[in-house]
Amino acid sequence: MVEIIFVVEEAPEGGYSARAVGESIFTQAESVAELHDRVRDAIQCHFDPGTAPKLIRLHFVRDEVIAA
Repeated sequence: MVEIIFVVEEAPEGGYSARAVGESIFTQAESVAELHDRVRDAIQCHFDPGTAPKLIRLHFVRDEVIAA
């Protein structure tokens, strides 16, 4: 696997949550910088040494509600 994608959303209670697409990996953080560290840590914990993806893509999703 060359790349793994995480869908990142703002958590209702503050901070961010990130869920991997196609893998059972989930993590949370209070800031984007902390999220980077936590995603890297989650990848290292989930994959065996030497099998982890080389690239991590964070796809930020934001809901926006406007009046019609």
